[in-house]
Amino acid sequence: MKWLLLILTLVLIVVHQDFWNWGSSKPLAFGFLPIGLWYHALFCVAAAILLAMFVMFLWPKDLESVEREVPQDDAAQNAGH
Repeated sequence: MKWLLLILTLVLIVVHQDFWNWGSSKPLAFGFLPIGLWYHALFCVAAAILLAMFVMFLWPKDLESVEREVPQDDAAQNAGH
């Protein structure tokens, strides 16, 4: 899965440079939205999905099980109140 996410990240980096839309404002998506803006809106959705995949598959599971430790000084002060 790590390699797939790396490849998808590289693909997203390459397609972010949408040189094929640089000189055109037509066609309009939905009749009013320039194609370059529509392309970048879809790119943002794809980037968000890729980030969610990183979190789902590569986030260290042991970080979720760590509980906050209270220092001894704070524990003694809180016990007195």
